[in-house]
Amino acid sequence: MKPFLWAIAILLGSTYVAAQSAADPALMREINSIKALDNHTHVPKVLAAGQKDDDYDALPCGNNLEPIADPGMARPENPLFLQSWKALYGYKYEDKSPEHVRQLLDDVQRVRREQGDNFPSWVLDKLNIQYMLANRVAMGPGLKPPRFLWVPFDDALMLPLNNQSVANETPDRKFFYGREEMLLRRYVSESNLQRIPAILDHYVDQVIAPTLQRQKQAGAVAVKFEAAYLRSLNFGEPNREAADFTYAQFFRGGIPKKADYLNLQDVLFREIARRAGELGLAVHIHTGAGCGGYFQVSGSNPALLDSVINDASLRKTNFVLIHGGAGPYPKVTAFLLSKPNVYADFSEQDWMLSSRALSAVIRDWLEWYPEKILFGTDLFPGSSPEYDWEEIGYMTATTGRQALGLALTGMMQDGEITRERASELARMVLIGNAVKLYRLQP
Repeated sequence: MKPFLWAIAILLGSTYVAAQSAADPALMREINSIKALDNHTHVPKVLAAGQKDDDYDALPCGNNLEPIADPGMARPENPLFLQSWKALYGYKYEDKSPEHVRQLLDDVQRVRREQGDNFPSWVLDKLNIQYMLANRVAMGPGLKPPRFLWVPFDDALMLPLNNQSVANETPDRKFFYGREEMLLRRYVSESNLQRIPAILDHYVDQVIAPTLQRQKQAGAVAVKFEAAYLRSLNFGEPNREAADFTYAQFFRGGIPKKADYLNLQDVLFREIARRAGELGLAVHIHTGAGCGGYFQVSGSNPALLDSVINDASLRKTNFVLIHGGAGPYPKVTAFLLSKPNVYADFSEQDWMLSSRALSAVIRDWLEWYPEKILFGTDLFPGSSPEYDWEEIGYMTATTGRQALGLALTGMMQDGEITRERASELARMVLIGNAVKLYRLQP
């Protein structure tokens, strides 16, 4: 073998060995003992017999879209799911035989009956989570503050006109825009209006502003945009005069051209973000990979938000890049954290990636701007009783904590940080950064 090939082989070999080192045991014990703040979830409310929860997401995936396979780490074969049964419900077995799973489900129902409306808080205690941000259309039984904090959806507010020119691009978007139209009708009704006003300024003052005020008064700490499911995150440099004209021309009906409607959406996104910031509400934005077979990942690149993040009039609004550009864009996220009002969580990534793979993402972010990183699980109602939101939450929370431990251990071993600094960073990521961002009691 040529000398330079030997050098490469040795380098790769040493990198491989270094990558196999486990997290520092004492640090992991500390990480696992910290009560976290979960920055992003779709936690369900407690349901009475025969009830459904339609509010856990404004744009639910589930059976409404063309099915796609879950990532490998999110499938039942992940040993963390078996571990979750043991940690949550005292499951005694090392297998998943039908008889043992039936016994598990009986235990789950017993605990749910015993806990009643306290069941979500019971799960938080099991996951060692102090606060959970609930990304929901509305809260419900069992989701009481201060442990559960509301993050409502506000995409609908930037979609006041006929959506046909943008909704019919894919089957998924047609469904999603239908959901947004339902939510906008709800917001308009709650603003004591029968229809949207004739002038764009009046729409902002009579629908957008009071909706944000109601959300704030109801306990919201942030608002959420799932815009990447509906369009590109490139909100451009909008033309306000053209937006006024488009709105006035089509508020009664008719179908605006796509380019004209997107310009109007760009204007309204900024209005919502600006007013949210004035109320002390952070703006959460979905970035990176999404569900559905037609999801357009190129439109979810957080770099597309440059025009918004660099808008001087929005510097009082804090933006949180939910999922941190999961999939293709975590490196982009690392740089965007340099902006004074930009934060990111690694929710969803702890559902898609192993703790080893996720640790590389977290370490990269820690080496850039550690005070901007937030912990999150992205837990959501499961598709089967044995793999419901609490099992998903256990899997993702465990993966996230392990990944954080691996990242910090690697930084200690490489002499980048001290043991004391590792402890400090762990607490910042798990709860400290979010407490400061949302101005909560520590």
